[in-house]
Amino acid sequence: MNSLRAELLRLRKWPAVWVTLGAWLFLALLFGYVFNYVTYKTGGGNFSNEGQQLSDIYAELLPRALPSVLVQGMPLFGGALMLVLGAIVAGNSYSYGTWKTIYTLGPSRSAVTLGSLAALTVFVVGVLLMTLALFSVCSVVIALTEGEPLKGPALGELVRAFGGGLLVLEMWALAGYFLGTVARGPALSVGLGLVWTLVIEQLLRGVGSLLGPVEAVTHVLPGTAAGSLIGAIIGPDAVARDTPGVLDVLSGPVAVLSVTAYLFVLAAGALLLVRRRDVT
Repeated sequence: MNSLRAELLRLRKWPAVWVTLGAWLFLALLFGYVFNYVTYKTGGGNFSNEGQQLSDIYAELLPRALPSVLVQGMPLFGGALMLVLGAIVAGNSYSYGTWKTIYTLGPSRSAVTLGSLAALTVFVVGVLLMTLALFSVCSVVIALTEGEPLKGPALGELVRAFGGGLLVLEMWALAGYFLGTVARGPALSVGLGLVWTLVIEQLLRGVGSLLGPVEAVTHVLPGTAAGSLIGAIIGPDAVARDTPGVLDVLSGPVAVLSVTAYLFVLAAGALLLVRRRDVT
């Protein structure tokens, strides 16, 4: 608990953390509501809703569509930014000499690492709650502006979307933390993580459509598990219109198990490295 409180204090006062979280909220707002609302009002189109009818675009702006809008950007953009957050949380502590100083003072490495991971999880939950609050306000304002009744989504759908989004963002945050621990610095871990999520996985899935063995490998990738989980929450329509990062490769239960397995493996891997390796 002491490690958790100390790490929360460090993260709260660190501008880089808030810049990363602000970047996610800004992108989520743009792709979730701003672009679609401008398209609906002008009757035009943009790359994010190509092929959709204006009536479908309008329906996604209302409160009842909140669960799907909440999570649709998380497999790719949200995951990449949470990976950056995890990487700087772990990596900068090596660059600044924080871990070496703390371990010299006496707390066990396991307690310090678990406190740091718990603090990272608290921030991930906070990001999700802030996103939900922001999207709720936007959808309600749009509904009132257009004279629509305030009909919200079913509670079960909202809880399922929140839980799925939490699993996805937490997995990518732990992936960044693991890379930051491996690289002992933020720059390399952030670079490797972004190249993996935004480039390598996409290329492997493209090649996998032509080569069976490669396609089998793509089924166990973290991006595939995250995209399939969100795809199961949103439904086939989002997959059909090629929403970035949203997939239907794995079924919902299999995707949940895959993401959960990654959570435990990444956290255990980071903890093992910290316990076994010299920090100097």
